[in-house]
Amino acid sequence: MTVPARRVRPHTGRRSFDLRSTALFFVLAALVLCVLGFVVRTLAGTAERRPAWVVVLCLGGLAAVLAWGRLRRHRRLAAGTARRAAAALEEGVHTALEEWEAPPAAAPPAAALYAADVPAYDFDALDADEFEQAVAGLCERDGCTAVEVVGGAGDLGADVLAVAPDGRRVVVQCKRYGDGNRVGSQDLQRFGGTCYTVHEADVAVLVTTSDFTAPAVEYAAQCGIVCVDRTALRAWHEGTGPAPWAAA
Repeated sequence: MTVPARRVRPHTGRRSFDLRSTALFFVLAALVLCVLGFVVRTLAGTAERRPAWVVVLCLGGLAAVLAWGRLRRHRRLAAGTARRAAAALEEGVHTALEEWEAPPAAAPPAAALYAADVPAYDFDALDADEFEQAVAGLCERDGCTAVEVVGGAGDLGADVLAVAPDGRRVVVQCKRYGDGNRVGSQDLQRFGGTCYTVHEADVAVLVTTSDFTAPAVEYAAQCGIVCVDRTALRAWHEGTGPAPWAAA
């Protein structure tokens, strides 16, 4: 016996009618309308009895709307200012980092620093007085204070007096000699007898355009006198060698 097949209704995609949902919707709508009606009736009654309150409420609502709009505008302005400040700060940080990472500029050589301060002396062309002035100029250039040329009759071996940058008292004797006339031990002995006891030197220096004999160098080493010969003088003048008080 053949059982007849049951026909299946095609699915149309439409929801079936729900009586409970429809009734609930209309009930909620009625409640909302009742509440709105009650609010409108209350406001109308209040407006009839006290119209000033209506004006106050309207003004309050208008003020609230204006305040809300101003607050939004201020928030936009504050946000824009904050973004600009953050961008400026970021740019400043990047610039500082670039400056920090950049290699330092190479310091110019000492000779270039001193070229404009002291002329290129030709010590062989200077007389004794000019040589003392030139040595005093070198002392001043290298930071000495209270520089004074005191050479002359009765100078007791001191030609230039100065105070070094570290506060020590420097006493200098200048010997303007030719190449064939070297400074001997007798010159050092005469200077050594006065530089400390008479002039109270912390640093005693003998500068010459010539050279020193071996006994003179030995005596200077024993007495703590700094000997500056022709080569050391040229290096001091050009800035490639130390100042006498630094060598001491």
